[in-house]
Amino acid sequence: MSEQDQKVVNVSEHDESTSAEQAVTPVKRDRKGIYLLPNLFTTGALFSGFYAVVAAMNGHFENAAIAIFVAMVLDGLDGRVARMTNTQSDFGAEYDSLADMVSFGVAPALVAFSWALQDLGKVGWVAAFVYCAGAALRLARFNTQLAVADKNYFTGLASPSAAAIVAGNVWVFSETGTLGADVAWWMAIIVPAAGLLMVSNFKYHSFKGLDLRGKIPFMALLAIVLGFAIVSIDPATVLLGVFMLYALSGPAVAVKEKLFD
Repeated sequence: MSEQDQKVVNVSEHDESTSAEQAVTPVKRDRKGIYLLPNLFTTGALFSGFYAVVAAMNGHFENAAIAIFVAMVLDGLDGRVARMTNTQSDFGAEYDSLADMVSFGVAPALVAFSWALQDLGKVGWVAAFVYCAGAALRLARFNTQLAVADKNYFTGLASPSAAAIVAGNVWVFSETGTLGADVAWWMAIIVPAAGLLMVSNFKYHSFKGLDLRGKIPFMALLAIVLGFAIVSIDPATVLLGVFMLYALSGPAVAVKEKLFD
């Protein structure tokens, strides 16, 4: 056998042994996972929305309304925590959207229906469904326009703000001892109205431009402290008033632009 033929045989034997070794040795793959910290906040928001439904089923409507506001706080934190820690992911975005549908779509509609709207029969469940459908459509439109939308503004009322209006009404009236049946027609107006605002084309400021890591003036910090103090005086009424004004800001700006521009 020539030297060249011997080399060919050696190379062939080496290739065969290497192939056999690769076949026996399992290939190590990188394990895919999810970021824990932001998804913990999302899970907390989802739990709060679920608790709101359970509390409403048991007749604890004030607790149900408060749980929706807790879900709002947690939902606001998960995205900011993800951006600050650079832990954004497609999974987190999808999970957050599904949690929002439960906490700010299904939960407020069921709480309002259990508390007041069920006394109106078909009118009541239609009003609750309009809100729930509005939340679903709002979230679907938001997800499909992420790449082209202006980050500083929302198109349509954000679902957490709409949920705050519904839950805020339940919270305020429950604190004063007002029965849901006594304000059923008011809820039949406010609940679907919040749902329609979510699918409207009104522009709402998103406040995403706020830099939480940067320095702020001392007076700004003082204003924040005063804000917390005012909210603590009567949380239900103050929060409802703030979110009602925010909901009306969209139509007000649209009217102003149409009249003066």
